Amino acid sequence: MRYFDFAASTPISKQSLDVFNQLSVRCFGNASSLHDSGGEAKYILDHAREDLALQIGADARGIYFTSGGTESNLLSIISLAKARRHYGNHLIVTAGEHPSVDSAMEYLKTDGFCVTVIPFTETGVIDLGKLDRAIGDETILISVQHVNPEIGTIQPIKKIAERIERKNILLHCDCVQSLGKIDVRPIVRWIDAMTFSSHKVYGPKGVGAVYINPRHRLVPVFPGLIQESGFRGGTLNVPGIAAFVTAAADCIKEERADYLTLRRAFLGRLEGTAERFTIYEGASRESQLPQIIGLGVKQLEGQLVMLELNRRGFAVSTGSACQAGMQHAAKTMTAMGIAGQQAKEFIRISFGKGTTEESVLQLADELVKIASMYRVNPISSRQV
Repeated sequence: MRYFDFAASTPISKQSLDVFNQLSVRCFGNASSLHDSGGEAKYILDHAREDLALQIGADARGIYFTSGGTESNLLSIISLAKARRHYGNHLIVTAGEHPSVDSAMEYLKTDGFCVTVIPFTETGVIDLGKLDRAIGDETILISVQHVNPEIGTIQPIKKIAERIERKNILLHCDCVQSLGKIDVRPIVRWIDAMTFSSHKVYGPKGVGAVYINPRHRLVPVFPGLIQESGFRGGTLNVPGIAAFVTAAADCIKEERADYLTLRRAFLGRLEGTAERFTIYEGASRESQLPQIIGLGVKQLEGQLVMLELNRRGFAVSTGSACQAGMQHAAKTMTAMGIAGQQAKEFIRISFGKGTTEESVLQLADELVKIASMYRVNPISSRQV
């Protein structure tokens, strides 16, 4: 099977697995225990916290380890919103966020908060004009995903932050898809909270992290807990955390694969039959992560294309893995105002370690063969 679903999950790296295995045997103590075994686990935990903070250019006091991106989003958004309730009760979120962000917003609605949802433009980024009109005196928090997981567009975080810099509004940013792929350090100064996930950067599943600027007060979702300064409960997975931080460091330090070259090779292979495809991408190189390609095969439902590619030995997806199998369009299509048959045609292709130009071209060839089984009208196919 040739794997093209790295945006959903990555294989654990050898370095990360070695760390996990060694610490699982050698350092199995509870980091909250006061004996020497617990102290050793606490030392490794503290070192991992400092290491991750260094990687993202942040203060280690604001790093909290969790069970993954979903818990990170839920706890950070709910905690920050409740802590700032005395300033207002209005929250803003984009229409293309991860389901865990939507879940946090729905929970907060039941507690008296109001939520405004901002759509994307046709280039897959937040509509800044509609954001400006949505911001009001009661607005206390905005949540925007840094890199869209379905089409790979990069949101204009600095432009968003500049709009609220002196308005006492916090900016939460889901960085699950950006950590290890692009440098997040330049945007740390603009963001109040960031979330991460281990299995997106070749670390083990079931581990994640949150960064919340230490100047902000938190209201724990579940009071009375002691782990992670009361932010969340449960015995920490110290081997998993150390393996996660190791994997993230490897992604950041390694010489990056030329994903832009792979992207160009793939799209170039489709040019001869371009009228049969719809490509969704950012307006510029700076607003597009090259290793994620969102597209549609015209007149064919994405699920059918995905299953046919799977039969031919290629693993792709029809959108975010957290929505797989659900009978509706990819969330980004809805956020961009794309509906009906066109929305159902969507599939996602994502590159990662081990992806070669040869395999990319083979995938493109198989897509052309699948598309060629159906006749379509030769209309413009690229949306930029």
